[in-house]
Amino acid sequence: MALLLSYENMQGVLDMRDAVDLLEQAAHHEFAGQTVVSPRLNSNFEDGWMRILFAADHAAGYAATKAYHRVAGSGVRYIVTLYRLADGEPLALLDGRLITDLRTGAASGVVARQVAIKGPVNVGIIGAGNQARAQLQSLAAVHDIQSATVFSPTPARRETFAREMSAELGFTVTAVESAERAVRGMNVVATASSAQGGEPVLLGAWLDECRLLCAVGNTRPQFMEADVACFADAALVVMDTPNALTETGELKEAVAAGVLPEHKQATVAQVVGGAHVVPADGRIAFKSAGTALQDLALAVRYYELLREQPGVLQAPALTSLRAK
Repeated sequence: MALLLSYENMQGVLDMRDAVDLLEQAAHHEFAGQTVVSPRLNSNFEDGWMRILFAADHAAGYAATKAYHRVAGSGVRYIVTLYRLADGEPLALLDGRLITDLRTGAASGVVARQVAIKGPVNVGIIGAGNQARAQLQSLAAVHDIQSATVFSPTPARRETFAREMSAELGFTVTAVESAERAVRGMNVVATASSAQGGEPVLLGAWLDECRLLCAVGNTRPQFMEADVACFADAALVVMDTPNALTETGELKEAVAAGVLPEHKQATVAQVVGGAHVVPADGRIAFKSAGTALQDLALAVRYYELLREQPGVLQAPALTSLRAK
């Protein structure tokens, strides 16, 4: 039997600290060479696109695929399929929307745990959607934040974000009128905008006090959320997968500009595993492209916690087995 786990089934089951812990554990497995992580398969079709990822974690005993797609005039749908590695049996189909938000936020939290920040932590956020909320939640899960500022080009969205996140997290979040004002003087900056264009929404010239930059809003090679200077001026650039060098416009441009030599690159697994020591000073820039290993880590925990719960839908075997 396979579980069918809806968004409603999963709400409230894991919090951000749980997610950070799970992704950090998966990073240790990756560092030990116990995982497989595929590049992203990108397919475009008329009025839409499809993205597919795969990962296997031999230490955990599971594999997963993540597929998400968009059709013009509609939003994005996500689905995660969880498999048992021992025999390949599909164990669960999970709505991937909550998993995507949690894992994108938690990936920044894993990196933030490795970055010592001197003095009070003040965060600047560009974006006011679900990913921006997850970024602030994740940073608050690992650092004692004093205050935050947020910019969105839509005034109502940034005001709502500031009001709701202040109430949720217990520190003051202030809505401001420009991206520059949101990040100037902040020692932690996160970009989670929905901008899709050639002009970046974040300039390195604004990061005068930035110790940690988490850029998560763009995962496509033709767009840039942060300009080349954001990475050129960094002491270390961390990515959740080396595929980010070709999958994200920011890192593609940084490589092309010659400002991202190999000695300045590290994966999250290398940082967590101690192969790359985080410099005590200077900016640490994290560019997230997302991996199915992150989705897998959360999907496994949802499956293990919910498989015995009453009311969770179960289906007969999802696939038939062809004899050898």
